[in-house]
Amino acid sequence: MLGKLYHGYEICGMDNFPKGPAILVFFHGGMPVDNFFLTQVAYRMTGRTVRIVTDHLIFQIPGIQTYITLLGAVHPSREECVALLKEGHVVSIAPGGLREQNYGDKTYKLIWGKRHGFAHTAIEAKVPIIPYFTTNIQEGYRVCGNTGIMRWLYERIRFLVFPVLGPFPVKLRTHIGEPIPYDPNITPEELFEKAKAAVEALRDKHQKIPGSIPRALWERFEVHRKEG
Repeated sequence: MLGKLYHGYEICGMDNFPKGPAILVFFHGGMPVDNFFLTQVAYRMTGRTVRIVTDHLIFQIPGIQTYITLLGAVHPSREECVALLKEGHVVSIAPGGLREQNYGDKTYKLIWGKRHGFAHTAIEAKVPIIPYFTTNIQEGYRVCGNTGIMRWLYERIRFLVFPVLGPFPVKLRTHIGEPIPYDPNITPEELFEKAKAAVEALRDKHQKIPGSIPRALWERFEVHRKEG
């Protein structure tokens, strides 16, 4: 409800939402509220619960653990994540994580490094990967502390959330891409590159770069034909 009222939140491509176990991968914006919005809409439409993989350090912030747990957040090991998938769950993972949240900007460059863990997990569990991307997520929640000294500090303590401006009531629209099916002959590195390219393709198709807060606000009033 909050997403609909404040951001005019919509999902395009809901036909691609998995009917069985799968891993959702996405670009981690300045504040990944789209992940929670998608989870809530998916539950209302399909009755399925998405388990949101979250950095275990987030659970150490006082007052946060109970709230995000209610929203479906978990911090499993790879083995536990495989077990969730084999039980039939949908698991959501942002490979860029907190680094992408802190370092990302209005160019929407993916900062995934060599974080192949989700690809290893998908292969081991024999499940597809579903890419998605949310337009204007960086305009709704704009990171403003991406400076040299902040990056220096983050790289040493690895747990620092840069200051975020917002929320701005911009239009948020999630685009769910076509599944990348399980392939027993693919390597984790190859699957990683395919998933990254799929998210980038959704970004290039649906996001105007560089992002603009005024334009994203104006999109609240534009008529859009839903896809899928």
